[in-house]
Amino acid sequence: MTTRKAIVPKGMEFVRDEIGYAPGVLVGSTLYIAGQIGRNSERQLVEDKRQQFIQCFENMKAVLNTAKMSFNDVVEVTSYHTDMRDLPLYMEVRNLYFGDCLPAWTAIGAASLCGIPGYFLEVKAIAVKG
Repeated sequence: MTTRKAIVPKGMEFVRDEIGYAPGVLVGSTLYIAGQIGRNSERQLVEDKRQQFIQCFENMKAVLNTAKMSFNDVVEVTSYHTDMRDLPLYMEVRNLYFGDCLPAWTAIGAASLCGIPGYFLEVKAIAVKG
């Protein structure tokens, strides 16, 4: 039987307790990472666009680390953008985290994210351990 485990990094407990979902779910050796947004550890929107993109990946990194995984284990990424003209910035920041080990990627335009103005990016991913 395949095991299923909620992955909740320290500081993200409110997502589970208040909003009602896990930042990640580990099923066997596959980790499903919920959409990560540019919200810092104080639960505040990071307003600078580049720093917001970095925060998305830092939040993803926290989920990966809690599952004892890394960006090298990520096989698929889906990114949601409120402005598709931000793709060059997204790719620049993404490459800081993935280097030469690039996953499959789908980019989707979105009218808004979280129903809150100011969010420019949301990123979800699938990682496979090993």
